[in-house]
This record gives sequence, C-alpha cells and structure tokens, in this order.
Amino acid sequence: MRFVSAILLAAVSMPALAAPAKPSLTPGQRAATHNMFEHVVNTPTVIGRHKVPEMAHYLADQFKAAGFPEADIHVMTYHTESASTGADETAALIVRWRAAGNPKAKPIMLMGHMDVVEAKVEDSTTDPFVMTERDGYYYGRGTIDMKDGIVGITQALINLKAAGFKPKRDIVAFFTGDEETNGIGARKGATEWLDLIGHPEYGLNADGGGGGVNPDGSPAGFTMQSAEKTYAGYTLTVRNRGGHSSKPRKDNAIYDLMHALEKLEAYRFQPRMGETTRAYFEGRQKQEKGPLGDAMRRWLANNDDHEAADFIEASESEVGLTRTRCIPTRLFAGHADNALPQLATAMVNCRIFPGVDPNFVKGELEKIVANPDVVVTRNDEQVASLSSPLRPDVTNAYTSAVRALHPGMPVFPEMSTGATDGRPFRVAGIPIYGTNGGWVVVPVDFRAHGKDERLPVESLYDNVVHWQLMLRDLAGK
Repeated sequence: MRFVSAILLAAVSMPALAAPAKPSLTPGQRAATHNMFEHVVNTPTVIGRHKVPEMAHYLADQFKAAGFPEADIHVMTYHTESASTGADETAALIVRWRAAGNPKAKPIMLMGHMDVVEAKVEDSTTDPFVMTERDGYYYGRGTIDMKDGIVGITQALINLKAAGFKPKRDIVAFFTGDEETNGIGARKGATEWLDLIGHPEYGLNADGGGGGVNPDGSPAGFTMQSAEKTYAGYTLTVRNRGGHSSKPRKDNAIYDLMHALEKLEAYRFQPRMGETTRAYFEGRQKQEKGPLGDAMRRWLANNDDHEAADFIEASESEVGLTRTRCIPTRLFAGHADNALPQLATAMVNCRIFPGVDPNFVKGELEKIVANPDVVVTRNDEQVASLSSPLRPDVTNAYTSAVRALHPGMPVFPEMSTGATDGRPFRVAGIPIYGTNGGWVVVPVDFRAHGKDERLPVESLYDNVVHWQLMLRDLAGK
C-alpha cells in the first residue's frame, strides 16, 4: 500500500497541465442544494431539542420524492442522552440504492451525522440556527460540522439518480443522530443494523477529509482520513482522612493529585508511526522547508528519533499526530473551606494512537503517577480504534475528485486526533475513509463548534459535485 501512497504524494510536485473546465452543478441543482442546506441548518438538531427525527424525516422525504423506493428508506428512532439535557429521542436514517441484478461487490456506505453542538445567539453575530448568507459565506451551526456533508451526499445521490446513473453495487446512506454526544447510532449501525446497511465493504465518511486554501487563494491541501485516535476517559482519585484546616499535614489529597498531574504534564508517550501518519509526513515534509520539515525528515528516516518526534509534536499544526496524548480536563476537591480535603479527583481525557489498548494506557498512567495513593480508573469501555488500509480505489477516487475541482491541490492521508462515527465500524472490521470535499479558508474558517461557524458559499456546491465524481468512479465500474 505504501506504493500507492508514494504515487499519490509524488503527484503533488508534478507540473500542472492544462486543466479541463471545472465540473459544476446546473442552476436548478444549485437551487435545490441551497434550499436543502437552508432547511437543515435551520433545524436545530441539538440533543435535547427533539429535532433530529424531524431532520431525518425531511431527508427521507427528499429521497422518496427523487424516486428512491420507500421500502429502502428507514428512519430508525432510538434514545440517547447528554449530561446537560438528559434523555432524548433521536434518529438515524438509512437509505439503500440497490444495484440491478446480482452485484459482484458489497455495498459502499456513505456516512454522516445530523446532530450539532449547542450554540448561543448572544455568542454569535448571526442567529446560529438561521442560515445567513453574508460576504461569500453561509453562516450557521452545522455549516461545517457537518450538514454540508449530509447535503453533499444526499443531493449527489438525487442528482445521480435523476441523470440515469446505474450503480454497479449498492450504495447505502447512513446518517446518525448523536455523534456529538454518545455515538449510540454508530454502534447500532455497526451491530444490530448491519443487515439493513448491507454489510458494506467499506464506508466513506463525510465527517472527515476536506481541505482548504490559504487567504491568498493558493492551495493549502486536502486530507483523506484513514485513521482516528481512540477517545478514552480516566479518573485520578486521591482519598485522605482529612482533618481541621488549622492543623495542616504533609499528606494532603490536593497536593498528591497536583503532583500526579505535574508528572503527567511532563510525560511524553512513546512516539508511534502508522501507515497513515507515515504517508502524511512523507507529504508534509515536502511542504515544510525549515526546522519543522527537518524534524519530519529525521523522524521518517529513524522512527526511534524521539527528539525529532517531540519537535514535531510541539508544533501547533501537528499536535497529537506522533503519539497518544492525555490531558486533565476537570478537577474536583474538598468539601469545606475549613477542612483538609478527603477527596480530590481529576478527569483525564486521552486520545490514544490507533491500535493501542486503552487498558494499556491505564497501566501507563499508573506508572506515570507512581503513587499508590493515586488510584487510576477507566470511565468508559472503549476499545482500540483501528486504522484503515490505504486502498488504491478509494485513495485514487478521492484524489481525482479533489483535483477535478482544485487542480494541483496537495492531497494527504490523515489521522484524526478527534473521534467520529467511523470508529465502531473500524473496530467491526469495516474500513472507513473520511472523504468529504468541502473546503475552507485556512485558518480563519476553523470555526466548527465555535463562534460564527461558516462555510464558503462555493464550497457547498463543490462538495455535491465532489461526491458525484467519487460515486461515479467507485460505484460505476
């Protein structure tokens, strides 16, 4: 597979040829895409607002109106919850476009999530749940994360069907309703709903991939996500007999916890390099000519060069890409202002390198704190996320689609430091690839989950074309 990656990345430095006309949507397709995007952005699919099922049914109706058989469209309701809102009913949508006859290949799954994180009107310059077009952008919660991907997939399928495209293998759209909270829909999809989904050969996830241009319009690069870290939580707990605050002692729960966290702050986990990250750094080192590029080249030449890996990890653009990272995110201690603390706890969030068992990380945390009075416990039952192999068909289809719309654009495989709905499918042995085609201006548009989330207007329409190109390539042969 490294041969494929080498060809893909070597193409970055090839001289540009005369580019054909950029593929685009018709005026009618643009209008339909705009209307769908506006409708879903204006639907506040935050857990607790009970709106995800409404969006699922709306999308189901769009597929039905486009001629997809009702028997192959399923809105699956289920319950999830969040710490702030409690239990809520949410929904997933499964739409299967069946190939004629007896397909020789298993289905392709197209993934995304319909839910978004909360946003406050007072924290934004526009109402985050009313799509607003301004200065060449669409503003609103979910414009980037990730209703552009939902609309990109949906409208691409509708356009392909209207154009008479005949897939040679089944295509299955699978949209979940709680990726931002519990990921129950993805786990159900990878287990009890697999028959409906058709046991796909692989999945293409709109909640990954994408790219950007620099403020001067020059290409910054696109990435295809083929690996992601495992999200896991741990608690450090210290208990103490306590006492009166006027009689302090050397043993103190807060001090013990503080010293443990200082050790964690200073610790560096073992650097690791997988197929995805090696291919990523092979491409990145061609762009970086200074000390960061030198460190990348040293580490590629010698994976045991911890100093080079540490230098890379210290760069803001590369944080989390060389190893497991653990960071304290919440603290609690004491029970009264005038009493020595009897309990002190810290929540530690770890983003674990693919293939590493979270139980192994628990043992490593115990060695780091090196204090029997500091008890390390796990907060979840996550298992190790697995990397997806760099398949030539998916890699080439993604690269071709990107460069049809963005000639000369660098394209790299990527390991996400965050988590997506792809993880349970990878664990179940189904490779997942983040292949969205949306783009932003780097870094000013990095606003997912933040103030004034926005998407360049043309990115929305490019993304529909991007999915059409990929599906013609992967499902039309």
